Amino acid sequence: MSERVRELIQRWKEDPGSTYSTWFLWEERLKNFRSIRRGLQQVVQEIEANTFGNQYRGSSLETVVHSIAEQRQIFKGADHAFLWKPKLRIPDIYESPENQRAFGRFLDTCACCHTEAELIEAIRVLDARQIKGLGPAAANLMYFLHPTHMPPFNTAIVAGYNALMGSRVKLGRWDEYLAMRSGLLRLNQEYRSLLSNDLGAVAGLLFDLGSGRYTAPPRETDPTAVQAWEADLLKVRQEAASASKAHEGDRTHTEVQGWLRDLGHALGFAVWVAANDRSREYAGGKLGDGCLSTLPLSIAASPGADAVRLIDVLWLTESGGVVAAFEVEHSTSIYSGIVRMLDLALGVPGQAVQGLFLVAPDNREEEVRGQLSRPAFRSVAELHVRYLPYGELERHRQAMMRFGAGLKAVEAIARVLT
Repeated sequence: MSERVRELIQRWKEDPGSTYSTWFLWEERLKNFRSIRRGLQQVVQEIEANTFGNQYRGSSLETVVHSIAEQRQIFKGADHAFLWKPKLRIPDIYESPENQRAFGRFLDTCACCHTEAELIEAIRVLDARQIKGLGPAAANLMYFLHPTHMPPFNTAIVAGYNALMGSRVKLGRWDEYLAMRSGLLRLNQEYRSLLSNDLGAVAGLLFDLGSGRYTAPPRETDPTAVQAWEADLLKVRQEAASASKAHEGDRTHTEVQGWLRDLGHALGFAVWVAANDRSREYAGGKLGDGCLSTLPLSIAASPGADAVRLIDVLWLTESGGVVAAFEVEHSTSIYSGIVRMLDLALGVPGQAVQGLFLVAPDNREEEVRGQLSRPAFRSVAELHVRYLPYGELERHRQAMMRFGAGLKAVEAIARVLT
């Protein structure tokens, strides 16, 4: 059995359409951790200040859970557990102030603690309150706080775990989640050389099993069953052509970053490319070619430095001041990009950034405007963020490179959002 599981994992990692390739290795996945953590802190602060309110729609919780749900297929539907279901009166964190405060304390404890024992105790304390509708779906929030301790949890992951391990884990109960977690940790340890310390990898394997992309190895010794299973593994690879389309968005993201890099250089600015993007291939070289290798000390030593390093493109003066910041949002939620801009504008003392731009496909303007209208982004209005459509940038970038000066030309084709 162990050799067949090892073969399964190896084939899964080689599959360009697997969750491992499309989500776990996805550069944006790592960028989202900080912004989701920041969003959960805001939820806690609002609950403590008694300003959270009594509904999910428009709340800071909806903003952060929506950001999780948009992260590829593995988290699709992550928001269902938090939607208010009036007939069932669940989840009861909107009408019961005591339960809401208990949920806030749970999130605060998870954000502040560091050990496995503390996290499990936080789960037991929350579970003891028996809050209707607030079960282990909250583990998806915990994953983004402690990815090496708490795996994600959803129907497909549970189905994959049961199929692979021959278990009968059920949804909706924290004790079932903790039992699955124990087995998942053992599984991850056994195949640690093929998986990761980040439990998102093994959860992705189980998700692909539970959603039907792969079939669990047969547990019996029937040669016919083993042969059929191996044939199924080969069949999955035939989907590589369609799966490669999932990467087109990432290539477009890199291409637009390249446009902004080259435009910044042509306008006389020093350019910073996001720390985890600079090694991407672009135009026969690397995206970070000719760009700053380190941020100016005034930024690097600031409280928001970790987030600023992940901003897609920065244009800076020779003295190290940030002139413009660009976040390229091809298909994902703008939440992470906005948080990084806030860290730059509000977390770096002495920085007066002239231009903050959300760069996105032409057809995303209404979506971007809708996102910025959320109460959680009320502080963004003061930053005068602009929307820069792909089409306008592509049409005018060559002329701007030849005849432009400063930010005037870019501001001319961008649209004010707030």
